[in-house]
Order: sequence, then C-alpha cells, then structure tokens
Amino acid sequence: MTEYIRFHPGSVDYSERVELLKQKGVTIWFTGLSGSGKSTISCALEQRLLHLHKFTYRLDGDNIRCGLNRDLGFDHQSHVENVRRIGEVSKLFADSTCIAITAFIAPFQADRTIVRELHEKAGLGFVEVFIDTPLSVAEERDPKGLYKLARAGVIKDFTGIDSPYEPPEHPDIRIKTVECPVAEAVETIMKYLVDGHYISL
Repeated sequence: MTEYIRFHPGSVDYSERVELLKQKGVTIWFTGLSGSGKSTISCALEQRLLHLHKFTYRLDGDNIRCGLNRDLGFDHQSHVENVRRIGEVSKLFADSTCIAITAFIAPFQADRTIVRELHEKAGLGFVEVFIDTPLSVAEERDPKGLYKLARAGVIKDFTGIDSPYEPPEHPDIRIKTVECPVAEAVETIMKYLVDGHYISL
C-alpha cells in the first residue's frame, strides 16, 4: 500500500509561514545521559522563549513515551525507533516554524546524524545541544531512581550502565552542567539562536 501514498502539500508553504509568523523553524535537540539535566534546561529554555512570545514547544522523552512511543522498550532497536519517530515529529514542528525543543537521551551518534540530515534536507534548522555530565554525577543525582534499579538488574539495557552512550562528536553547543548554572545554559542557547538568525529579540 505504501507505494500509493504521496505527500500532500498544503496551501501555505514554509517561506510564507516564516513571513507571516516572523520566525524560522528549528529543532533544538538535547542529548545526554539520564539525569544530566536535559529536562531541567529544556523547560527553562521553553519558558524563556515563550515569555518572548516565540512559538515553541517542548517534546520530552518521558512524556513522549507516555503516548506516541509507549509501545517501545529500551533495547537497541527501540532506542533507534524512538529517535526516528521523534525526529520525524520534530521536523513537522519545525516545518510549522515552531522552535521544537526535544529532550531525549538519544544514545547513538548514527541516529542523531540521521535526524540532523532529515532537517537539513528539508531546509530546516537543527541545533544539537550536548548536556555533558559525567556518569558519576548523573548517577549520584538519579532523580528517578533509575540508575539504582539498573545497578540492581531490575532495568535492563539502561544507557550508561549496560548499554552505551555515544557522546556527540561535534555538537553545536556543549553544556557542562557541573560548571554551568541553568540560567547561564539557557542564555548560551539563546545567543546561538540569535546569532544563527533563528530568532530576533
């Protein structure tokens, strides 16, 4: 059946949306270990942008797994499919000129590269933000108690314990949370967005 499916364009194209909404679409892709600070910083960034009346929405890993990706586990193939789906969804958000903020572990470099290329081929912005937090620090924080469960063998294939995390080779932005407060991290990302002409203040 898929060979009979064709993409159906709307009456408004991307350039017209940009002109009408005065904003370019971009996906800000947070990646890092569980407990690294992705959700905390992404929430603060979303709030900062919204208070500036920017069209933005946050797609958080746990929230997505409550609905769209609730059928996925944490094995290798599930990680790959999790990232593929959110890559496609964030691309749709960016195409609407939304600033899509995603916060996912997204442990594999190849999958993140595919998502970047997906956006770039569509002429959409993609900003990879590596929340660079050592495993020891993330495990000490353990806000959801997941590392403890992984160490006890209750959770299998947990990233950083018995499943690898591949740090970005060339992230657009690197945030070291042990040195950088949340407010400073937000302003670093904001500056990148302004300098890249994604938004104007």
